[in-house]
Amino acid sequence: MTSPSTTKTNTRSTARVIALVAAAGQGTRLGAEVPKAYVELRGRTLLERSVRAMITSEFVDEIIVLVSPSMEGYAASILNRIDSDVPVRIVHGGDERADSVWAGLQAIPDEDAVVLIHDAARALTPPGMIARVAKRVLDGATAVIPVLPVADTIKEVEGQTVLSTPDRSRLRAVQTPQGFNLAALRRANLDYWAQDPDFVATDDASLMEWHGERVETVQGDTFAFKITTPIDLVLAKAVTDEAEPTIFEVPSD
Repeated sequence: MTSPSTTKTNTRSTARVIALVAAAGQGTRLGAEVPKAYVELRGRTLLERSVRAMITSEFVDEIIVLVSPSMEGYAASILNRIDSDVPVRIVHGGDERADSVWAGLQAIPDEDAVVLIHDAARALTPPGMIARVAKRVLDGATAVIPVLPVADTIKEVEGQTVLSTPDRSRLRAVQTPQGFNLAALRRANLDYWAQDPDFVATDDASLMEWHGERVETVQGDTFAFKITTPIDLVLAKAVTDEAEPTIFEVPSD
């Protein structure tokens, strides 16, 4: 692979960008006969689409796919169909997503790098959104998440009783990939596992918040929705033709 300085924007950092694509879960809510990452969407699995989006972003130097050991052969056969100079390798994930991410972080030899953590189920994520996240971390941010405004009114509920109605203007729905300074994310994970707090990190950004790190946001994208239930798959099939990336431009922000 040629050096980033000759193939990508002249303003990007020399740090490598490494994507972890989480594909070790079962995704039972989708009701498919295979784990969610291996469900096909118009001839391509969700995993393949997610990996191709990372490559097309032109910001990713290496991709690590986190899979369950039982699906390693199947995953390899899918990834072998992708013709690219960006190296793609497989690492065994764990029972929980956090275990898979930690296994991926341990498989990265770099000390100075940017890591993007992405759910294979967000298979229609546009490459331009991936670039936005990566660029912000390369420009110096410690943690970056793509977000969208919340359209629905949200209620805080206990049992069947409404406790409060948060101000919707301050709420955001979070997507992936989430981008991080690798060293900072490793420190947060090590402290989390060592302290074993009552706090449960629902995503990597919440772990960084717990660790006292500043988390910044960039604009998300409606196509980056998570394919979790059968209706999500119906929607993905309906918009796939329009969602296929054909033109890529690195955003200026």
